[in-house]
Amino acid sequence: MNIKITKFALRHFDKNFIGTKILSTTPIEFEKWINKHYNEYNVNIIDGYAPFCKILITENITDAKIGSMNITLENYQYLRSGYLSRTENELPVFTRWFELPIPAPKSNYLMIVLYDRKQLLEEFETNKKDGDIFELEEDVDYGIVAILGKNGNLEEPMKPETMIRNALGIEEGGSGVKLDREKYLKSVEYWSNNATIR
Repeated sequence: MNIKITKFALRHFDKNFIGTKILSTTPIEFEKWINKHYNEYNVNIIDGYAPFCKILITENITDAKIGSMNITLENYQYLRSGYLSRTENELPVFTRWFELPIPAPKSNYLMIVLYDRKQLLEEFETNKKDGDIFELEEDVDYGIVAILGKNGNLEEPMKPETMIRNALGIEEGGSGVKLDREKYLKSVEYWSNNATIR
């Protein structure tokens, strides 16, 4: 299997990104490590939220910190909110995040979200204004679209705003997957008590 970092996932290597940041290595070196790790150690990939989505969970060998944490009385004062977009062409959506006075702890695991080649090509054809996804060689099987720092090796629910954006369609920066009411309510329950870390 050949895995490539998408242009969208390069945000994880930006120090100003809200969420999991990787600043101890370059995207190219990280990509090489993921491919080597997957192909040499036969890492399992689990099913994601849609048929085109897979999740690779691996130990964290970078400086990535945990990407989210539980909201408590002690950290509530550091919680911020606002309308943000992930790219200049997306509609801003409401989200919350922590701005902590000290660095978050290093995560034990990285949850790497992958989209298959067919989905990436479909999204690229719809949103050419966003520029090239990556150099899509014929042997690329999956593209990395998100990297999440986690202390546990279990998948956390997708954020409600991400589910809504996906349901809005590829034209608005989503994946085109219809909103699942039950999963959405479970997501709301989880993210009412948790927030990402900036």
